[in-house]
Amino acid sequence: MITMKKGIALGVDSQASEEISINGIDSKKDSDIKQLLQIPDQNQTDMRSSSEIDTENYKEASLTYEDHEIIFNEGEEVTLMYSRHEKIPMKDFGSEIRASMDVENFLNRTLLFLDVPDGNPERVLENMLKNLLEEESCTVDEAKKAIFTTDSVKKLAKTIQGTTTFEGGCDLDQSWICILCTLPTIQRRHVAIARLKHPANLGRTSQEVFFITLIVAPAKLKGTKNALETGRTFATLFADSELRHNLLTCHSEDEFKKLLSSRTKFLAERQRDHERRFSEGEPAAFNLASTTNKSKCCFFGRDLYEDIKRRLPHYVSDYKDGIIGHKTLQKTAATVVFLYFSCLLPSIAFGVLNASNTDNKIDVTKVIVSQAFGGLLFAIFGGQPMVIVLTTAPLALYTKVVANICTDFDLDFFAMYAAVGLWNMFFLIIYSVFGLSRLMKWSTRSTEEIFALFISIAFTVDAVKAIVKDFDHNYDNPLCHHNVTANLAAPLLECPRANSILYLLLTLGTLWLGISLFNFTKTPYLNENKREILADYALPFSVLFMSFIGSYVFKDIKLDKFQSQDLNITTPPLKEMSSGSIFGAMGLGFCLSLLFFMDQNISAAMVNSPSNKMKKGSAYHWDLLLIGILNGALAFCGLPMVHGALPHSPLHVRAMADVEERVDQGHISTKIVRVRETRLTGIISHIFIGISFFMVPTPLHYIPKAVLYGLFLYLAVTALSSIQMFDRLLLLITEQAAYPPNHYIRSVPQRKIHFFTLTQMIQLAVLCGFGFAPFPYLKMCFPILILLLLPIRHKIVPYIIERKYLKFLDGHM
Repeated sequence: MITMKKGIALGVDSQASEEISINGIDSKKDSDIKQLLQIPDQNQTDMRSSSEIDTENYKEASLTYEDHEIIFNEGEEVTLMYSRHEKIPMKDFGSEIRASMDVENFLNRTLLFLDVPDGNPERVLENMLKNLLEEESCTVDEAKKAIFTTDSVKKLAKTIQGTTTFEGGCDLDQSWICILCTLPTIQRRHVAIARLKHPANLGRTSQEVFFITLIVAPAKLKGTKNALETGRTFATLFADSELRHNLLTCHSEDEFKKLLSSRTKFLAERQRDHERRFSEGEPAAFNLASTTNKSKCCFFGRDLYEDIKRRLPHYVSDYKDGIIGHKTLQKTAATVVFLYFSCLLPSIAFGVLNASNTDNKIDVTKVIVSQAFGGLLFAIFGGQPMVIVLTTAPLALYTKVVANICTDFDLDFFAMYAAVGLWNMFFLIIYSVFGLSRLMKWSTRSTEEIFALFISIAFTVDAVKAIVKDFDHNYDNPLCHHNVTANLAAPLLECPRANSILYLLLTLGTLWLGISLFNFTKTPYLNENKREILADYALPFSVLFMSFIGSYVFKDIKLDKFQSQDLNITTPPLKEMSSGSIFGAMGLGFCLSLLFFMDQNISAAMVNSPSNKMKKGSAYHWDLLLIGILNGALAFCGLPMVHGALPHSPLHVRAMADVEERVDQGHISTKIVRVRETRLTGIISHIFIGISFFMVPTPLHYIPKAVLYGLFLYLAVTALSSIQMFDRLLLLITEQAAYPPNHYIRSVPQRKIHFFTLTQMIQLAVLCGFGFAPFPYLKMCFPILILLLLPIRHKIVPYIIERKYLKFLDGHM
């Protein structure tokens, strides 16, 4: 949507446009004037003291009514400004021939100013006018009078800006502005475009402007050629955030014009074909409309057919999009390294945890093999390759449940584990072929964020437990509390408190260094490209640096290193299982399938969020089928199972995205412009993970356990930036004057916001209670609780929060 504004303040205010004379007040009646200015009658007793009416130190201008005259204090001039905003439609390049003609004609003689160093908007406009009006009889001063309301106030009279409506809120595109100017003395239309080297502040609604488009047109022109219609043409182009991002990276005028021309042709082609426009421009979130097209196939497997039909045409581009494009190779390389570390190191940590829970039946080497095999196959054959599969904390807990049951009932672990995995595969195949993923249309932002925040808490809990365990073992060691008499012939026993201090230092140091580099783009240091590179490689750099500190700088302090054994894969003795154990495995497999169903679909839904602007479509049912078959094979081989993981999947999207910063009332927010949807990052990173199998134990054992848990904290903290629920939690401890200007802050009463956050916190607390319960069998209810989040949101929450507010608070991601 494009909004035309009559008036934008240059660094002051955006609500001004036309100056209105105050002298017209003489025509008002005395009674009207007194009522308007709230002046007491002469016969009314003034009860104020002289000190109350003393205005000697009053700094602002005021109006005083004396015999129908306006008196201004301190000689200041006061004017009234009239503002009007009007919604105008975008140009249809497919049906309006004049639009494409204007762009092509004006590009041949449009003045371009690239990387203008001057950040003063008035001087930039003056320079543009000087070049535009060289062949015209009009002077620059005359043009400035038409552009601004007055020389003293310096308000832009007529401008066009874009607005974006999303999740019930409205967001202004503040990176560009189109200024309109109509002059009676010029002979033809002129267009000038300036790209500023540094963003300029043109008022509250234009605080970070990179592009200024100036349209100057004669007063006597037919409606299709006037300044507004011409401005609407170029404004429609600049309303495209992806085009703006590409224009920012242009190095020459020819490249700039070529991009505008190609985008014009693309819009014309897309708008001529409504069906094609819908398929290319539709957000890739879970959408029931995308799967309700009439298909020749029956209900059985229809959704699988639709997924394959939607994704198969993009299969080749899934590889090309990881290579072609500006900074694409840089992004792909950085993301490969990020995925390598963020998948390998948690695999090692979960391998240590699984080894402890299963008496080394599933250890580090098996987790690495499972991650390499499962991640590679999903990256090649998965419907949504941006989803990253990983063995997770809930799966590790469920593996522990299976191990405890085998111990209690004297069952073979590998046989029981394989049976549970095969039953899980059976149920997942049923869910996929009958299209049960369509139930995820009831999954809203709150459901997904509750689960995402639970995963962040789970990572944090694991890290804190590891630190506490190390302190119990080393810092509270008996050698540190009692005097020990050592024999000269025996080795001297030392208090190992230094181990715990170093453990804490490495864990928190990995977190601090990773977060600092991740947010380095927000600092003024170095240049933009170097800041972006450091942010892209924040995770690997922090892990390698802190591993060097722990293994070399403090090499005299012996830290615990993970243990590993040779890979041993055997065929599980399924024939030896009794009928009772088979049915027990079926119950466990059903509960596990619910966990897979929710985790996989929630991860995919967060990847396919409309805010991520994915364009190739989703494949929920196909991914669920692939995950079922894949995990059946992994479980049969005694390897840990995998599914879509949080926060890795959304972070993968963010790593391959180009973002645009927006400023609103001093608050900086980032918006994704486009995402490179590719399979290459997942494929290459998991090939490296497979190679890492031969790096166990050396050199991977040089990575201390403390750094692994620091990585857990890093993943937990970085995921919070995209969770709105966490932002609303911070409102409870934030001064109201500092509240960000979010759409729900503007549209929902504060009490309702906090009530909704409270309902989410209660649901999260219940999840944490079952997920972190000390009783293993209680954890079996965890998948059911996740599924219950859907009916709770739609059947209970609306009785607490009105639906008119829920659409702002809980718009689908």
